[in-house]
Amino acid sequence: MRVRSGSSSSQNGSAPVKRKKTDHLILRTDDSLLRDLESSEWGRPAALGTVFDDAVRKNSMIPIQIYKTTPGLLQKKSQWRIIDPSTLSPWNVMSWGVRQLKGFVVAESDSAPKLQVQELVLVENLQETADRTVKRATGGTASKLDLVFSKEQFAEEFSNILNDATELSDSDLEVLLIYLSRDSGSIAYDGKTIKFKSPDDNEEITQQDTTIASIKALVSTMSKQVATLEAKIAELNESAKKALANKNRVSALSAVRSKKMAEHNLQQRFDTLMRLEEVYAKIEQATGQVNMVQVMQASTDVLRGLHTQIGGAEKVEDIVEGLREEMTKVDEVGSIMNEAGPVIDEGEIDDELAAMEKSDKEAQEKEEAGAIEKRLAELDSVKQASAEAARQRKAAQNVDAELSDNIDRLSNMSVEDHPMPAN
Repeated sequence: MRVRSGSSSSQNGSAPVKRKKTDHLILRTDDSLLRDLESSEWGRPAALGTVFDDAVRKNSMIPIQIYKTTPGLLQKKSQWRIIDPSTLSPWNVMSWGVRQLKGFVVAESDSAPKLQVQELVLVENLQETADRTVKRATGGTASKLDLVFSKEQFAEEFSNILNDATELSDSDLEVLLIYLSRDSGSIAYDGKTIKFKSPDDNEEITQQDTTIASIKALVSTMSKQVATLEAKIAELNESAKKALANKNRVSALSAVRSKKMAEHNLQQRFDTLMRLEEVYAKIEQATGQVNMVQVMQASTDVLRGLHTQIGGAEKVEDIVEGLREEMTKVDEVGSIMNEAGPVIDEGEIDDELAAMEKSDKEAQEKEEAGAIEKRLAELDSVKQASAEAARQRKAAQNVDAELSDNIDRLSNMSVEDHPMPAN
């Protein structure tokens, strides 16, 4: 189940984190602001009234009452105004600069406007907060039900959008809701229920949205009660153990009795929470089915429109038949144009083709004969080389045989057959 029930600490069963509420989108201009800006070196700033007046003229700060009652104020662009050339004289420009410097550093000029006690909307802070809020709400949402909040649940979910340590004040949240609904058009808001608009949804708050927001708020409340009861049961259990350890039976019985009552209440809360979650799951399922049916209906309308443009199967058959007839006409025109060309004797074509074939055949036979002659010449040279090699081998064999005979005769000769050399 994807019901957003406030901070993550509440969902985990622990006590919610207490954050300090402070103004982030509204600036109060009074003596407390002067005290906050006072320094030991320079003292209090003197010309803050001039600064705030200039910021208001530029729409970077807007008095809160004017902002609440003036729709489209942030969409208005500053327009060129006719400037008196005499106001641009060097003396006037220089004296204005001296007055500003005097007001900030030395003391407040008599001509400088005094600081008015008022509340100013910080436009840039407001726009940045709105952008972050929309991104958190619409980023990664799996269902349109996740885009619906009660006012209380919205405050729990987005009060820490700028800082985890502090929360937006009630005035901040009021201004933020006005900006999101009226100026940026990111949400639909009726004072109690908030719905972030999806790209395909521009509807205002419906009774269905109000019911969904109520269920989510009730689930959030029941979840907090469950967490509180669980913590209380754990505390009573510890109290009973300590009482028994101290031999205080009366306190132990009282703690156990209170624990049983808390467990009974916890079971009731669990049962109620389970039923609420079941109802929410069914609503989410039905919402998905509605979206699917809407897509199917839109697809049916698209197909019906396309079929209407086509004209049905009979029109398609007529188009195909007409195309076939036009193609046949093209073939007939081509045949007529070919008949109007020169008459060619088919016999001459056959004779020319036969002559070309004969010429190609003779050239091929001549090429083959040359290849055969070349091969025969190669074989003849190989044969002669083989005969020469055989002759050389035979001559070598004769030389070897003669040499062998001479060696044999020399070995058979006796030493006595040769006279001894003279001393």
